Amino acid sequence: MGWLGGCVLPDRRAARQAGLRTALGGEGLDGLLVTHLPNIRYLTGFTGSAALLLVRPDEAVLVTDFRYATQAPREVGESARVEIDAASVWQRLLKQLQDRPLDTLGVESQSLTIRDAERLSGAVKGRVVPTTEMVERLRAAKDPQEVQAIRCAAALAQDALAEIIPGVGVGRSEREIAADLESALRRRGSEWHPFPTIVASGPRSALPHARTSTRVIEPGDWLLLDFGAQVDGYCADLTRTVVVGRRADERQKAVYELVSLAQRRALEHLRPGMTGREGDALARTVIAERGFGDAFGHSLGHGLGLEVHEAPRVAATAETPIPTHAVVTVEPGIYLPGWGGVRLEDDVYRGPDGPECLSDNRTELVELV
Repeated sequence: MGWLGGCVLPDRRAARQAGLRTALGGEGLDGLLVTHLPNIRYLTGFTGSAALLLVRPDEAVLVTDFRYATQAPREVGESARVEIDAASVWQRLLKQLQDRPLDTLGVESQSLTIRDAERLSGAVKGRVVPTTEMVERLRAAKDPQEVQAIRCAAALAQDALAEIIPGVGVGRSEREIAADLESALRRRGSEWHPFPTIVASGPRSALPHARTSTRVIEPGDWLLLDFGAQVDGYCADLTRTVVVGRRADERQKAVYELVSLAQRRALEHLRPGMTGREGDALARTVIAERGFGDAFGHSLGHGLGLEVHEAPRVAATAETPIPTHAVVTVEPGIYLPGWGGVRLEDDVYRGPDGPECLSDNRTELVELV
């Protein structure tokens, strides 16, 4: 069971595991060894930092260590049988496979190390088969409780930004502002920061994934803030760009309005059935037609959930349809080296009736004078 806003949420773990077993059957697999921790949390509710999950046709077995002897049974409940091993979780897992062999065992190729793959191959009797994102594909479509958790995380992040904005001004450093924002996020209930907060000022705002620095804000600087919150394990991811110290000049206004226009077009027209490439083109075409195509070098968005970057992708290279009930970011940007950059990012639920913005989409140009 998860908790959100003080209410007990419906337990979806059995349905998720059933969906995974159906997918395994379709691939001719008798079981799956889950090693990616967000996938383990999705299937069992376990939030610890060390575990292996063996999903068989008739049961799931979670193996963890002594540190979680109390926590694991409480979190996992009846979703899996818990095995605790004080010496080696891998030895305990291998014993499970030796006692009840599987003819064909799938493994998560994106997270299993070569060393552990060799350990499996040398110890189990059946075939070990690499798989790709079997659980992640299930995670791409969110249930109502997951959507609500992301909505709450976005609201928390917005409130934290509103709290610290009055203290943003010329003479303050990027790190000072990041510290204020991260403190406000934690005070308001964020479980952690889903990624290192980005605060980039002046020409450094042209670095799409800048590392927050000691640079001090100067009059007329862009200030780009990319930050998130986490509620019940689920992530929100927002970006806002403001001008500090004086009114925006004409060039700043024009670039900002172009990014805002591109985002509005994507937010209004994202629909179920679109591929990631088609979704990306909604915003990219607007920017390219105005001559800034080369200045928008990253994808339009990515999935949100237990990880801040997960399936599906909204990118020019993504031919896979974005599933109904996915939550994705919409974050066009223009980055001009030596001058600065603008990015606007909101979190969007792709429901059957069209897109719904889970964040406030308050992207009017803010001038902190």
